[in-house]
Amino acid sequence: MSSGVAARRDAKKLVRSPSGLRMVPEHRAFGSPFGLEEPQWVPDKECPRCMQCDAKFDFITRKHHCRRCGRCFCDRCCSQKVSLRRMCFVDPVRQCAECALVSHKEAEFYDKQLKVLLSGATFLVTFGNSEKSETMVCRLSNNQRYLFLDGDSHYEIEIAHISTVQILTDGVPPGGGNTRATGMFLQYTVPGAEGMAQLQLTAGEDGNASRRQAAAWLVAMHKVLWVSSDQAWDPSSSVVFISRHPAGC
Repeated sequence: MSSGVAARRDAKKLVRSPSGLRMVPEHRAFGSPFGLEEPQWVPDKECPRCMQCDAKFDFITRKHHCRRCGRCFCDRCCSQKVSLRRMCFVDPVRQCAECALVSHKEAEFYDKQLKVLLSGATFLVTFGNSEKSETMVCRLSNNQRYLFLDGDSHYEIEIAHISTVQILTDGVPPGGGNTRATGMFLQYTVPGAEGMAQLQLTAGEDGNASRRQAAAWLVAMHKVLWVSSDQAWDPSSSVVFISRHPAGC
């Protein structure tokens, strides 16, 4: 990928909407797959009362629109200003209590997991049913649209084209305890090709620090795919674990 193409993918511009300032992709096609569009605000004439506590709006009780859901609330029910990165707002914006709770949960992903994914981790990568693996650094692109795999060769997989993700583990340790993520199996579509493509990522055994980084990357990658497919993302959702060597890998 040339530096010029990369620059176009990552280019952003500042725009103003009724809800506030947003730093959005310059080219819409390069937007994040788990970004959210701004909602249509409920028209003022259709909401004479707070949609949470039913307080009547007047000169004293003013109405406010939640920037995430677009509904009308009084100040008491819509007083929180919370970061809303899925809509690319530069500053925290007003949200109702329910939406603020979701946005707070999502902030954990942006503050922690996203940094892990952008940094990348090293895996043994097996494409299709090949018996050969290649050592590659896997990372999320800066615009969050692609999974980059770099080794002797370079591959790009668009996040929106991934249909299946399964975390591979080393099983239950003797005496109980938590399982350890050791790899990931992905199925995805390739534009212009028939059928599904697949690959498997396996964490190497070349040091504890590298293995911990790979395990953290795997868990974070699972959350990216969760976000891209569900607006009401829950970061406490459990990871889907399967056997270490699933059929078809």
